[in-house]
Amino acid sequence: MKGVRSLSGLFAVYKPAGVHWKRVRDTVETKLLKALNSSERPVQEYQIRFLPNSAQGTNDAETNLTVAQVPVLANHPRVRGPKFVHLKVGVGHHLDYRSSGVFVLAVGSGNKQLSYLHNCHLTKEYTVKGSFGTATDDFSDTGRLIEKTTYDHITQDRLDRIIAVIQGSHQKALITYSGIDLKSQEAYELACRGMLRPLHKSPPIITGIRCIELALPNFILEIQCVHETQQYLRKIIHEIGLELKSSAVCTSVRRTREGVFSLDDTLIKTEWNLQNISTAVQHSQLRVEAALLEEHWRRTAFSGESMSTGDQARGLGRYPVATTAAS
Repeated sequence: MKGVRSLSGLFAVYKPAGVHWKRVRDTVETKLLKALNSSERPVQEYQIRFLPNSAQGTNDAETNLTVAQVPVLANHPRVRGPKFVHLKVGVGHHLDYRSSGVFVLAVGSGNKQLSYLHNCHLTKEYTVKGSFGTATDDFSDTGRLIEKTTYDHITQDRLDRIIAVIQGSHQKALITYSGIDLKSQEAYELACRGMLRPLHKSPPIITGIRCIELALPNFILEIQCVHETQQYLRKIIHEIGLELKSSAVCTSVRRTREGVFSLDDTLIKTEWNLQNISTAVQHSQLRVEAALLEEHWRRTAFSGESMSTGDQARGLGRYPVATTAAS
């Protein structure tokens, strides 16, 4: 049971492109179940039985009883089957089939933590690659080709101007959905701490975007956002191409951060085992709790209500904050 207790929490794995997120989750669950069942070695129990034993040289009808110690097979794994047959593995924000990167999973009490983190509306970060000169029906390089265009007129300066316009429009949306008064002290404190984000569910919002590489026809964007889908990011690439009097398709979407988890925290497929996952859960516990406490402060600062009333109204006060990573 010690192995099960050490699995209660959150961890991140690296989801490769071309694999469905359900397959990733099922693979992790299968490996954990196999490891837990193999680590369970029940103590062999014995019982006293009186076994018949025919005595030599006596009447054939006479039978003697011999006291013997025989194993109890009722609890043997081959009789009762595996002890662990199901392990609830929750998933964070999905990554579609063509995307890769940070994919957060939860086990045990981590499923409750995961729901709280969803309500925190933490930002996610992506590295998105695009290519000018073509347009497809699904905005990706694998879609059906619609048109080809020229792109020699595109420069870094023109691309940066379009990106600035996109960020400016989304910044206004962020302020609107954050539900705060920009002239208040609370708004100033939230902005200084980088905690300005939607209070509730909202349309996709880009909180930051910049071009980190341009080598025509290819370019790479770094995007921070909330409530997005990977298809929405591909559409952003398409719209950038149109604004530059050209066309563009998305060639890659890679999530590099989801909330408190970054690429450095992810486990690749060869590391999906009980020991590595237990270690990852323990290492992430304090960061997860810190994010929940920070969200608690943010909502309290926004509402101006006390912990006893504001948090109870929103359900945040129900989360028990542990004092150690192992608790």
